[in-house]
Amino acid sequence: MAALTYKIVLHRSKSCILVQFEVNNAWNKRIQAVPGAKWSKTLRGWTIPDTPENRSKCGFKLNDVVLKEQVAPLPEKPVSPKVTKEALCLISEENKREMQKFLEQLTLKTYSPSTIRTYRNEFAQLLQALRLHNVQALQPAQLQRYLLWCIKNGLKENSVHSRLNALKFYFEQVLHRDKFFFEIPRPKKPAQLPKILNETELKRMFASLNNIKHKAILFTAYSAGLRVSEAVKLRIQDIDSKRMEIFVQRAKGKKDRVVNLSPLVLDVLRQYMLLQKPRPVYYLFTNPDGSSPYSERSAQKIFQMARNAAGIHKDVSFHSLRHSFATHLLEKGIDVKYIKELLGHFDIRTTERYLHVSKEKLVNIVSPLDSLYEEEKQLWITDTNNTKKRKEGH
Repeated sequence: MAALTYKIVLHRSKSCILVQFEVNNAWNKRIQAVPGAKWSKTLRGWTIPDTPENRSKCGFKLNDVVLKEQVAPLPEKPVSPKVTKEALCLISEENKREMQKFLEQLTLKTYSPSTIRTYRNEFAQLLQALRLHNVQALQPAQLQRYLLWCIKNGLKENSVHSRLNALKFYFEQVLHRDKFFFEIPRPKKPAQLPKILNETELKRMFASLNNIKHKAILFTAYSAGLRVSEAVKLRIQDIDSKRMEIFVQRAKGKKDRVVNLSPLVLDVLRQYMLLQKPRPVYYLFTNPDGSSPYSERSAQKIFQMARNAAGIHKDVSFHSLRHSFATHLLEKGIDVKYIKELLGHFDIRTTERYLHVSKEKLVNIVSPLDSLYEEEKQLWITDTNNTKKRKEGH
């Protein structure tokens, strides 16, 4: 007979009896016959309702205390960041209510749908790792242990910052804890340069586009330095052909801005409007139904198709059009302060990254190695030319 163990535990905020035993088909059938019996993956055993009758059968007294929930051990690998049905099953009912409070507070503060989605996924990661443990009971030391586990399992610096921002919002804006993250350090972000396409690559990529709608989307995005979310949400009324301006409404940070409308882009847009069926009525770029805005994912696919068709093997994305726009303006002598306004940056330091990408002045700097061997280089060139002439004469 297989050895059985019984525990009174709190599972999904309910008292129940945990029955555990080695693999045994006979006992499986017997436990399944108990009303309300369920298999728990998280507890690795069967749970049955905590009733006086079941307590008596398992040898417990009526006044035996329910075991307190413990902090669940962190899984070996991070769980999926997507909030799937399977993921929700790993979150206790109590923590699901905290998730609801979290989402309601984000909505009340009118955070963007994109930010709400990101924060929800980041917060869900913590709740899935906690399993039965109440998130409200966490202390800074436990959060620090959790973040250390995330980093050890390959979470990148930018993702750690995103997760910290989500957790900071919950503890400080939902639970109103003061200075809760004072002791938790933030990892240093890598100083990455923007990835850009040169003008020759852009021409090749644009030349590979045969679809007028695809051409209009990429032309507009590059010519105005738009984010993909800004490009697909443009309205027809945002294109001002009299003032030759494009109005970008409620962009990142809910910030409006105005950018120049290229005459070439205006011609492409007019041709697109004449040929597009059904013709857009409100949004400039629409889905096949003609009413809803074109999806960001579809616009990104257009970029990747054009990049592949042009034979470009750089690791670039739709956002590289925006980076290229800023870098090319800088190389043409446009002041970085004006570029900041065109891009809609809040901080000039964000725009100044492009100073390191621009080649306008870098290409004119002579390497000290070349200066060191300038005379020897001239002698080497002369000697090479003389050798060549002797061979031709021979």
